[in-house]
Amino acid sequence: MVEFAFVLPILLLLILGIMQFGIAYGHYLTLVDAARAGARTAAVSRQVSDPGGAAEARVRSAASDLDQSGLDVTVDSDWTTGHDVKVTAEYPYEIDLLGIVVKRGTLTSTTTERVE
Repeated sequence: MVEFAFVLPILLLLILGIMQFGIAYGHYLTLVDAARAGARTAAVSRQVSDPGGAAEARVRSAASDLDQSGLDVTVDSDWTTGHDVKVTAEYPYEIDLLGIVVKRGTLTSTTTERVE
């Protein structure tokens, strides 16, 4: 019983750390997929009146399970056929163990495609 009492807090912190890492990794995968979807939309939307806005809207809709107020999207291109369009999506994260912030940072994903 005494040994279990010593090991239990360490085991709980380890399990909570794994869960927090999993949540952050899930957010990163969502961000990567959203940036890819936005870049593809931007690449084929050259004829639209606001291709950058269309790409940003696509990123936000693909990342709908993330907090939209924290999501930052930038689209960079000159919209010339054959040139690159670069979509960057950033999202803040923090790893929190029992109310103590262990790590805080920003998840970033950048995708580049050629404008069609």
